[in-house]
Formats: sequence, structure tokens, C-alpha cells
Amino acid sequence: MGNLLCCVEVAESTVAMRETFGKFDGMLEPGCHFVPWFLGQQARGPLSLRLRQLEIRCQTKTMDNVYVTIVTCVQYRALVEKASHAFYTVTNTRAQIQAHVFDVLRASVPKLTLEEVFEKKKEVAEALEEEVAEAMAPYGYEVMRALVVDGHPCA
Repeated sequence: MGNLLCCVEVAESTVAMRETFGKFDGMLEPGCHFVPWFLGQQARGPLSLRLRQLEIRCQTKTMDNVYVTIVTCVQYRALVEKASHAFYTVTNTRAQIQAHVFDVLRASVPKLTLEEVFEKKKEVAEALEEEVAEAMAPYGYEVMRALVVDGHPCA
């Protein structure tokens, strides 16, 4: 995003927020925009609309007292229709998603034995996707997929 002589360029697959004297005034979509700084306007951002992937490792205990490391991947993106919520409500999206993943895994895995953790990867991933999607929706983020990639006992 550049700013030269009150012209702001917003790159493809991103949006920016226009503020007038510090108050949200609208969203700037990809392209060139006139944002006169001398009238108190400025562009904030950019906010990427691309699909992002977050790999999370979580160590937890199973029902049979074995510590296991679960590796998950969460694919998410900001929704263009809720871009202002995504930009202004969450400072660290990755940490927010990671906290919800830890919460779900540490609530579900201790109810399973080590063998069941490997057998029920799909069920754990579905619960993970549902819970994280529900938690991130009010912030303007869509969880596309959550996968349990790997799980192995700790040494």
C-alpha cells in the first residue's frame, strides 16, 4: 500500500480501512484511491483476504496417562464483508486461534486413550473445526478447515 500525493494503492487480495480523524470511514478495495491527508483522512492496513495456514503443536495427556503431542493445521481467512471487524477487533489472530485450538484439544483428548486418539483423528478434527469456526466468526474470520496432521507420544 503506497501513499503519494494523497493517492493510496491497495494491492490485490487485500483491503485497507479509511479513517477520518481516527474514526472508521469505510473500506478501500484493491485499486487506487484518493485519500486526502490534509482533510484528516488516512488509510490503515492492509488486511489480507488470502487463505492462511497456522500449524499448532499441543501437548496433552490421554485417559491412559500418556502424554501425546498433537499437530494441527488450521486454514482461515478474513471475510471481506466483515473486514472492519477483522481489522479492529483482534490484534493477534494467530494467538487467538491457537488459544481456541489448545482449549478444544485439552478438553477432548483426555477423554480418549492413546489408541483412540489415532483412531478418531477425523472426529477430533471435526470438533476442532466447528469450535474454532464458531469462536472466530464474530471477529470476521472464516475457518476453512482444521486438520489433525500428526500425533505421537512424547518421549
